[in-house]
Amino acid sequence: MSYAIIKTGGKQFRAEPGKTLRVPTMLGDAGATIEFNEVLFGSDGTTAKVGVPMLKGAKVTGEIVKHGLGEKIVVFKFRRRKNYAKKQGHRQGFTEIRINDIKLG
Repeated sequence: MSYAIIKTGGKQFRAEPGKTLRVPTMLGDAGATIEFNEVLFGSDGTTAKVGVPMLKGAKVTGEIVKHGLGEKIVVFKFRRRKNYAKKQGHRQGFTEIRINDIKLG
């Protein structure tokens, strides 16, 4: 089973063919093809390749499935005895991507 560790949005993800990933929001419409060139590590099931810091010629291609918003978190700021309380919510955006192919240069 082949897989690769890719870097996008300041985070690292394990990508396998057929798997869907939720990555930070990226540009593109649903159905568009996207390519990741920042591959840190790759394995084809028998051998492993480690990049220093990236694998040369390696790329992972995928398809944008949808864009959306994650679960809501509550940000509550409070100062005791100062009559100050502030409640705020936040939902982080994401892009769901289906991995199609992994090429380890």
